[in-house]
Amino acid sequence: QVQVAESGGGLVQAGESLRLSCTASGLAFDDSSMGWFRQRPGLEREPVSCISWTGGSKDYSDDVQGRFTISRDNAKNTLYLQMNDLKPEDTAIYYCGVDITFPCNGGSSFSFSDGSWGQGTRVTVSS
Repeated sequence: QVQVAESGGGLVQAGESLRLSCTASGLAFDDSSMGWFRQRPGLEREPVSCISWTGGSKDYSDDVQGRFTISRDNAKNTLYLQMNDLKPEDTAIYYCGVDITFPCNGGSSFSFSDGSWGQGTRVTVSS
């Protein structure tokens, strides 16, 4: 059984940084494409950033390009999202998805029905 757990959310002020972490077990982590997704108040869940199973390819939504960085540490079965220069519009619940189809931003084969998901971690950015 695949288990996914996110951590690192919190309340910050605009312009500050946070780093989210996602640990996953019960799967071949090294062979899994994965990513970060978010659900902002009143909106549907959307892709933020994804990384291929090799780690060699990454994608980002236009909203976060240049501010967020995705990375993975296969030795620790952990996925990260470094979020810099946070804005109030980044306020959301952030979810980690593993065993997803890459790319997730604009990828025609990506589906939220695939993969395994965590319960999310809340990020609140005050102005």
